[in-house]
Amino acid sequence: MLYDRMTKFFTKKIDLFLAYPALVWQGYFLYIPLLVMIWFSFFELETYRFTLKHYSEFLDFVYLEIIFRSFWYSVMTSIICLILGYPLAYFLALKTSTYRLPLLFLLVLPSWTNIIVQMYAWFFLLQKNGFLYKVLLFLNIIAPDTRLLNTTAATLFGLVYCFLPFMTLPLYAVIEKLDIRLLEASADLGATKTQTFWRVVFPLSWPGIVAGTLLVFIPTFGEFAIPELLGGSKRLVWGMLIVNKFLIDRDFSGGAALTYLGLGLFMGAALFLYFLSKVHILINRLIVWYTDHRKPAFIIKNKEDDIYE
Repeated sequence: MLYDRMTKFFTKKIDLFLAYPALVWQGYFLYIPLLVMIWFSFFELETYRFTLKHYSEFLDFVYLEIIFRSFWYSVMTSIICLILGYPLAYFLALKTSTYRLPLLFLLVLPSWTNIIVQMYAWFFLLQKNGFLYKVLLFLNIIAPDTRLLNTTAATLFGLVYCFLPFMTLPLYAVIEKLDIRLLEASADLGATKTQTFWRVVFPLSWPGIVAGTLLVFIPTFGEFAIPELLGGSKRLVWGMLIVNKFLIDRDFSGGAALTYLGLGLFMGAALFLYFLSKVHILINRLIVWYTDHRKPAFIIKNKEDDIYE
């Protein structure tokens, strides 16, 4: 009897029972620290007085420059990942089937290694006496006084290297689900491959572009390990500034304020991309309406009646 009651109870509550450990873990290690950091950012730790100075001090030009640099890194990384990831996702989804799984495996394989380990590997390859530096020097691609490390290019390279899969995989998931009959219908109606891509494939892959951009832009903005190792400590970004506030300056209130300012910027970027997606949908509807209410641009030749446009 007791066994039946326990079985019935756990059967009804199985969903909550399975989710309970994860909810406790998430609440204890995520939501409670976030609430504590809110208190840190709005109050002085010594006097417990409410203050906004922890936020107002970041309106200084020095901090605005760091924000702009971080934003620039995020935008450029997202653009480069989109330029590289879209053709790769398109090829994996529509052009190959035999080698699809091996190529996807190779794409995600670097993500199995810790990002710090990856960046240290590139650090040793790009340094003055590194293997890659010597190879490029031997091939006369770079000059002897060329510096690969501690440059903006090295930072962008590391960011693109780490976050390219986060752009490619959402695009692949969306493009793979495209109805191939739409492409065939476009070709039957006389559209070229370029027209088919821009009028059919690209608009339908917009959700993957938005998802991939968010997955790249948000973590890139707060990244600190890659700019620290490949870009040098002199080129501060937002993530490095937060780490310095917490671990070096021991300014917990300033670090908490920086964290929430970054979170606000993330939310703003997400809302902006959401707005762009809605505008894109509206433009597509206007194009469809305009197409339905105007004279057809071309008429397919009727072989039986020999009718031309």
